[in-house]
Amino acid sequence: MLKSDSEQNLTERPAVRYVTIDDNNTGQRIDNFLVTLLKGVPKGKIYNLLRKGEIRVNKKRTKPDYRLQNEDIVRIAPIVITPESEKPTLSDRLKNDIEARIVYEDKGLIVINKPSGLAVHGGSGLSFGLVEVIRQIRPLEKFIELVHRLDRDTSGLIMVAKKRAVLKELHTALREKEGVQKTYMALVYGSWPKRKLQVNAPLLKNELKSGDRVVKVHTDGKESLTRFKLVRQFEGYSLVECEPVTGRTHQIRVHAQHAGYSIVGDEKYASTELLKETKGLGFKRLCLHATRLDIMLNGERMLFEAPLDKEWQNLMNDTLTSVYA
Repeated sequence: MLKSDSEQNLTERPAVRYVTIDDNNTGQRIDNFLVTLLKGVPKGKIYNLLRKGEIRVNKKRTKPDYRLQNEDIVRIAPIVITPESEKPTLSDRLKNDIEARIVYEDKGLIVINKPSGLAVHGGSGLSFGLVEVIRQIRPLEKFIELVHRLDRDTSGLIMVAKKRAVLKELHTALREKEGVQKTYMALVYGSWPKRKLQVNAPLLKNELKSGDRVVKVHTDGKESLTRFKLVRQFEGYSLVECEPVTGRTHQIRVHAQHAGYSIVGDEKYASTELLKETKGLGFKRLCLHATRLDIMLNGERMLFEAPLDKEWQNLMNDTLTSVYA
C-alpha cells in the first residue's frame, strides 16, 4: 500500500502531500502513477505541475517519463481533486458497445477491441475514456488500470489489468521489449515497396501547453524502430502490417510519414490535400488498427486478434482499385 503523511480530504483542504513509493509502484512511469493517484485531475494539468516543479521526486524536479524507484518520496503541491463520487455519466449504449468489444477476460486481465474515436482515459478536456467505461461496467473490481495506450483515433486491441501483479509483469515485458509483441494494420497513401522495410529513426516528443503531443524525427530523440510489410496494394494506396519494436508516442504514424507514406486520415501528420482526397472517398477516421497481441503472462503464451472494422474493410474494397491482394 502507498504510504502518505496525510489522509485529509484534499477537495476540502488542499495541502502538500508526500507519498513514499513501495514495491507495488517501483518501475512505473511517474506520469502514469500520478494519473492513477490523482483521479479527476486532467493529464495536461499533471504535466504542467511536473514542468513547474510542483511535483518533485526526492526534492528534485522530474520529467514525465521518470521511472519510480523503491523508497522514492513524491512531493505533490496543493491541488484540488475531483471527488471520486463524481463519476461521468455514460450511456448504456456506450457501455454495452464496450462490453461487446471485450475479446478476452480472466481474473487479472481484460483485452478489448477499442473503437476509433474513444480516448483510453479522461483528461485534457475529456470527462471519460475507455478505462472509466471499464470501471463502470466492472464496478466490483477494486483495481482497473491501463497496461498500455492507444491514440484516441487508433482502433484495436488494448490491455487493461485487473490485478497489480499482472500490470507489473506486463509493464516489465514492455520495458524490456520481451514478452509482448504488437502488430498493427495501416492504410497508407502511396505505393509501398513490395520488399520489407524498417524505419530506424529517433523520435522527439514535444508537449504543447494544451497537453497535445507532436512528434518528429530528430537526432536528439529516442531510438525508435518500426518494421513494415506490404499486405495489399491499391492504386495510390497500400495496406501495410506494422510492428513497433520500440513503443514511442505516435511511432508508427511518424515513421510511416518519414518513409514517405502517411497514414490515411492522419490529421496530425498527413497533408491537407491527401486528407481531403480520402474524406471525399468516405474515409473519416485514422486508418490504424492494433490487430494482434502476442504476450507471455505467467509463463503462458496468449495470442489475441481483432480484424479491421467492417466499415473500413468495405470502404477499402468498394472505393479503392486493387492492384493485387
